[in-house]
Amino acid sequence: MGKHALSGAPRPAVFLDRDGTLNLQVVRAGRPFPPATVAEFQLFPGVPEACRRLKAAGFALVVATNQPDVGRGAQRRDIVEAMHARLRALLPELDGIEVCYDPGQGEPSRRRKPEPGMLRDAAAALNLDLARSWMIGDRWRDIECGRRAGVRTVFLDFGYAEKVETPADFTVASFPAAVAAILGAKP
Repeated sequence: MGKHALSGAPRPAVFLDRDGTLNLQVVRAGRPFPPATVAEFQLFPGVPEACRRLKAAGFALVVATNQPDVGRGAQRRDIVEAMHARLRALLPELDGIEVCYDPGQGEPSRRRKPEPGMLRDAAAALNLDLARSWMIGDRWRDIECGRRAGVRTVFLDFGYAEKVETPADFTVASFPAAVAAILGAKP
């Protein structure tokens, strides 16, 4: 994340989940999982162009991703960081990447989605206006995190075998459709 807050008026942001939102997820038994290797890490079609559209419209772009497999010992942190280096190379428009490595096994964490800590930390570091911001994600945790942070939400519905109880502002089938919904929404 940035080392200092930016001066000037706070700006709106779009917070982006990673797996299943920007990059292809691995679906097993109706549940999504992150790629295991950098070689498996691939963006969905249309993501770079859609991110450029958001950036051109004045949004800061911040990834907010839970990576609990690191905390559980099932994934190495250096591999996740290598994926993030690749993500930054593929999407130079990104203003930051917030990561929570907490295992999510009953231990409280202010940064693990659905808690809004990653969004609030990024807002403080980058001078972002949460009231004018958005969260895009493919899991119930993403939508609930956005609600708790006070941002509007867009749910990417892949038909996973999990319930989404918090209604999103928009539900769409692709990242480019999510961006179109945001750009077409009234402030």
